[in-house]
Amino acid sequence: MGVNFPNESPEYRAARNKLLQRELALRREMEAVAAEIRALPPGGAVPEDYEFDRINAKGAPEKVRLSELFRPGTDTLIVYHYMFPRHRSDKRLGPSSGPMAQLPVEEGPCPSCTALLDNWEGAVPHVNGLGANIVAVAKAPIERVTAFAAHRGWCHLQLLSASNSSFKRDYRGEDEEGQQVPMLTVFHKGPDGVIRLSWASELLFLPTEPGQDPRHVGTVEPMWTLLDLTPGGRPDTDEQIEYDCCQSEAPASTRKA
Repeated sequence: MGVNFPNESPEYRAARNKLLQRELALRREMEAVAAEIRALPPGGAVPEDYEFDRINAKGAPEKVRLSELFRPGTDTLIVYHYMFPRHRSDKRLGPSSGPMAQLPVEEGPCPSCTALLDNWEGAVPHVNGLGANIVAVAKAPIERVTAFAAHRGWCHLQLLSASNSSFKRDYRGEDEEGQQVPMLTVFHKGPDGVIRLSWASELLFLPTEPGQDPRHVGTVEPMWTLLDLTPGGRPDTDEQIEYDCCQSEAPASTRKA
């Protein structure tokens, strides 16, 4: 069944129909890649039951093990390596208000990682509800991370700190110089209880093609994929903590009554 919209030209319809065939091919290829991800042989077993810091429901700091991040009846854990602190080469502005406003920029959160987690915040209940687990692991002290999350309005995403663990270094979320890396890792717990790496965003470490950034998590970045659909495409700039158009639009949970 063909599709037409008001006042479109024959040239637009012909070009759009031709492009639609490429979109069909892309959808097939994306599903084929996803199927190959699912079919990967078992990855390496985690070398230890890593310990993280988190703030519990009562507002108190506590320790939690990697194995404890799998809710009963689930076998998949998605872990984003939050660049908090940001990379030392990142000179973008930090927050202008809130608990991180007075922090030196180099100790604060990465704007790009923050934008990604903003995008994910609303998806977390769905990811959890459909049987997976999802967390973000920073290197900064957990009190600092959760204070920023609260100011940002995040209430679903589970934030952890690996400040006293080698987890981020072992799984390439931190380089040899201690700089943070925006890695995405997926772990699977087998019937025998052994936790193994299932997949990681290794595209990050391959050379980029002309005109492209790494896009190692490109299929899970809603903000950028939405902009890909616009006539102007992705702007030639990076994400920011704040934008001039929206500084007054603080999350509802942070506004005073």
